Amino acid sequence: MATVKDLLDIARAELGTKESPAGSNRVKYADWYGMPGQPWCVMFVMWVFHYAKVSLPTRTASCTTLMRAAKAADCWVTSGYRVGDIVIYDFDGDKTPDHCGIVESVLSGGYAIIEGNTAVGNDSNGGEVMKRVRRPKQILGAVRPLYDEPYAPTEVELALSWARESGVMTGYADGEMRLDDPVTRRQLLLVAYRLWKMIEGQKK
Repeated sequence: MATVKDLLDIARAELGTKESPAGSNRVKYADWYGMPGQPWCVMFVMWVFHYAKVSLPTRTASCTTLMRAAKAADCWVTSGYRVGDIVIYDFDGDKTPDHCGIVESVLSGGYAIIEGNTAVGNDSNGGEVMKRVRRPKQILGAVRPLYDEPYAPTEVELALSWARESGVMTGYADGEMRLDDPVTRRQLLLVAYRLWKMIEGQKK
């Protein structure tokens, strides 16, 4: 069955993949699509959805064409983005699509998104598959694919969402929580203090 979990498992496995040589746009996703040497953010998305067996409104290497097809198929949304959506960015505010990626998780005030052909300092042609943290103001809208099963967050994901929304844990500057990293007593003290403030606030 075509599920969000299956799709994200495939996308996550590609993290760290880089074009070779650097700056060439030569990467397996573009080769698979049949357009080697061309900007490949949408081709990465097409590759992931192909192997996850999730249908999309069109097969394309263009953000603009994907957006138009989603609007025509009534699967275009402009708010309330969910895990598994394909977000399309407008970085310079001109209402023209610049780049795209797959929502991996919803954060407090933003989204963790798996993107192809990106890098810090070169958002839309950086040459690597990376997880980026994006803010809603950067997003033009999103394609909402039809999955066989709705995404059901794990207990850890629910706890993480609660921690972010409540402010008990806010993560690092890049938006990552790094849950498997060791915790210092200073960090533990801060989390305990925030939790105490939240509980005391609820008593009033």
